[in-house]
Amino acid sequence: MIEQIEIDTSGPGFYEFTGPVQSWLSGRGDGLVTVFVRHTSCSLLIQENADPDVQTDLAAFFARLVPRADDPEMSYLRHRAEGPDDMPAHIKAAVLPVSLQIPVIDGRAALGTWQGLYLVEHRDRPHRRRVVLAFTAL
Repeated sequence: MIEQIEIDTSGPGFYEFTGPVQSWLSGRGDGLVTVFVRHTSCSLLIQENADPDVQTDLAAFFARLVPRADDPEMSYLRHRAEGPDDMPAHIKAAVLPVSLQIPVIDGRAALGTWQGLYLVEHRDRPHRRRVVLAFTAL
């Protein structure tokens, strides 16, 4: 079974979408869900969903790891046609996962107590991101 969900973003950040995935899996039994984002400038993560400071710290880390293209440290970048946030977004998406596989037990993603599913938006402006869910029964 395959489903596509849409996640609206308003700029860089972490957008939790655990609830829609758990709802879609309800009643499906045991198996495996693959989650795949259909874009080259955002990523997916399984990360803590209890303390928002975790997302704040991760965002600060990735901003320092890969600054915007208008930062002097990034003067080597050639791809700048779509703005100073674009190529750094592609780099972050190359480093972070764009697909996840999660075991499903009794129709629920087998996430830990403090784990949630996040789309990580790397671009400055709002986007509508498409995430594909594929369930395989075991």
